[in-house]
Amino acid sequence: MGKTALKRATYDTLLEVPEHLVAELIAGELYTSPRPAPRHGLASSRLGARLGGPFDFGDGGPGGWWVLDEPELHLGDPAPRSVVLVPDIAAWRKERMPELPDSAAFTLPPDWICEVLSPSTAPLDRARKLPIYGQAGVRWAWLVDPIARTLEVFRHTEQGWLLLGVHIGDAEVRAEPFDAVVLPLGSLWA
Repeated sequence: MGKTALKRATYDTLLEVPEHLVAELIAGELYTSPRPAPRHGLASSRLGARLGGPFDFGDGGPGGWWVLDEPELHLGDPAPRSVVLVPDIAAWRKERMPELPDSAAFTLPPDWICEVLSPSTAPLDRARKLPIYGQAGVRWAWLVDPIARTLEVFRHTEQGWLLLGVHIGDAEVRAEPFDAVVLPLGSLWA
């Protein structure tokens, strides 16, 4: 994850980033990274597909969620675009967001986010983005590592992020908030 050496980057700065890069804005600093490597992309795509059926469409599960790949989240105060994050996957309960917005960006924080870790993005995802998600009101976070073949499941509490479990390899797990169905982790790995 490259940190662009700019003082007080703005949303306009973010818009100037070439489309082949993912751009995020944290505390006035612009962070850019290349599009995901194949293992990263595969884990993210397969996880989105696994969750989308039962939770977004209601196929074999309870439904009631919007599950989206790489949404642009505008979080933080005072300016609506003071923090712009792009998680690999995010989901909103439809009771909180009955309809998708017409704009490209979301100002309502998701209920759940998932970051698929890579060696270059893991420090930013853990140390910078996870605290911001918690402060914004995101209730659950998953960190998926396709190289280590792990899933870390977190719930946000008044004290901060609580680690609910670390699942490894080919385990079949039920993980909050999607514990209504079994997730075969082996299906996420290349």
